[in-house]
Amino acid sequence: MSLDDAATKPHDRLARQFAPKMEAVNALIRARMASEHAPRIPEVTAHLVEAGGKRLRPMLTLAAAAICGYEGDHDERLAATVEFIHTATLLHDDVVDESGQRRGRPTANLLWDNKSSVLVGDYLFSRSFQLMVETGSLRVLDILANASATIAEGEVLQLTASRDIATTEATYLQVVRGKTAALFSAATEVGGVIAGASDEVTGALYDYGDALGIAFQIADDLLDFQGDSAKTGKNVGDDFRERKLTLPLIKAIAKADETERAFWRRTIEKGAQGEGDLDHAIALLHKHRALEETLADAQGWAARAQAALAKLPAHPVRDMLGDLSDYVVARVS
Repeated sequence: MSLDDAATKPHDRLARQFAPKMEAVNALIRARMASEHAPRIPEVTAHLVEAGGKRLRPMLTLAAAAICGYEGDHDERLAATVEFIHTATLLHDDVVDESGQRRGRPTANLLWDNKSSVLVGDYLFSRSFQLMVETGSLRVLDILANASATIAEGEVLQLTASRDIATTEATYLQVVRGKTAALFSAATEVGGVIAGASDEVTGALYDYGDALGIAFQIADDLLDFQGDSAKTGKNVGDDFRERKLTLPLIKAIAKADETERAFWRRTIEKGAQGEGDLDHAIALLHKHRALEETLADAQGWAARAQAALAKLPAHPVRDMLGDLSDYVVARVS
């Protein structure tokens, strides 16, 4: 690896590696988000799609296909499919979470309304299924349809678990597997499937995506308490203010004494938050080493992602995916 490569973030190297393919993917996205009869659809979609996201999930599909030697263009359709599913879930999530900001910009539901966000999300889900059908692979359809159902299931589970201080780490992991890791693992698995890879290779690609997605989400949860808001686009403590029970909080609550549990019940379950509560919450996270233990969990999942890659054919892109699994955790360590 050159010094130039070493200084570049892994997703930037992936973007450079797949620049021609991603141009084709972006052209597909623009073409398929068009609507002759409802101009609001491309307006709302473009606001989110053109907001400067890293396009990480579609690049994972292209990367997986490349590692497996694929040379056609169905990987581009699947990459666009994955991005549409991701964008649809973001539109729906922002309505559910009553969010006002996404990637440092006002959310679609704030600029337009909740109805528009939900309906345009539905439109993108429909477009995603049209794209995946065009590959002619029932197995691809099965994988991505299952992922879409799992994402929705994870979101519904989060509704009931996120403000209940009895929520366990096992339930948290189930939520994360649904809302984040399901699309990562589907994105990598279908890249192998479309290339005709063996079950062992597609299984390893699934395991990599699953572990990467979990590490990614845990790291994001950590950044909420110790990140740089200028880089993350979120204010420190947003999850606490929104009463989301993420892994650091779950770990601290598990070790809480009765006085501390009363604090968590008031601030998370009842939502009665006042000045100084965020600082006290962060102090409790430090007291119980919740941030350090959460980071260790993220590092463990990154190591699982690396182990899965070891089962894949040697390829320069495989090395980039290894760097990526390290980077998602290095953001917070």
